[in-house]
Amino acid sequence: MAREITGFSNPLVKRVRSLREKKLRKREGLFLAEGLRILTEARELGVLPEMIFLASGADPHPLASALINAVEAAGGDVIFTTPDILGKMSGKDNAQTLIGVYRDRLTPLPALDRARAPIWFVAQAMRDPGNLGTLMRIGDAVGAGGVILVDDCVDPFSVEAVRASMGAIFTQTIAHASWDEFLAWLRAGPGQLIGTSLNTDQDYQAPAYVPPAFLLIGNEARGLPAGYEAACDLLVKIPMLGRADSLNASVAGAVMAYEVLNQLRRTGDQGTAPQAPE
Repeated sequence: MAREITGFSNPLVKRVRSLREKKLRKREGLFLAEGLRILTEARELGVLPEMIFLASGADPHPLASALINAVEAAGGDVIFTTPDILGKMSGKDNAQTLIGVYRDRLTPLPALDRARAPIWFVAQAMRDPGNLGTLMRIGDAVGAGGVILVDDCVDPFSVEAVRASMGAIFTQTIAHASWDEFLAWLRAGPGQLIGTSLNTDQDYQAPAYVPPAFLLIGNEARGLPAGYEAACDLLVKIPMLGRADSLNASVAGAVMAYEVLNQLRRTGDQGTAPQAPE
């Protein structure tokens, strides 16, 4: 159903704006995504927002019209409003012309199908939403199945993480678990756990990687705890030839993912092509 909202004090505006806060996203089970490209990619994957907000007063882009029709056909709400209100909801002065409100996409760890992709990311205590969003985008690029968040990580459904994912939030499975829960689940089936660390001399290109490969990326400031490194099947080091002693967490994830992907391409052992998560 289409309608128009023009007041900042409207309860729905306040509710959607509150989704910028983690505790309220968790309570509502909803998150925000912005922009025609991201919302269109989600629609093409069969994922529609429960509500869509658009700037009023202009003819919508043909892709926006298709999105409006799809949301209305699915029984969702289409709300036209002012650019200022869109900015308040997104937290940006130059807000995108479309904002979608989506049901969150967290998958319980026991429901995760490790066989559906040859590469998975495991992010341990990752704190930066840009890093997590970029890691999801890298996962999409290499055909990974998704990201398993271990311990206290940044919220993958924050506006900043969703924005940095460039739509990969809709292609990557997202799960969350404690370290003990994750390790018990991993050891109950096939899976090679690969950690990156400065505490090894093994070059990252030396081992043979076997799918499903779980790439363990540590906290941006502290890296992996010693006990987590000890639990890895492989511990490898990315060479650092300059003054820096480490790479940005998402960059390190990209280097590792493409090394694994290139090895699997050479051996032809790439597993099943990942499908968009339910």
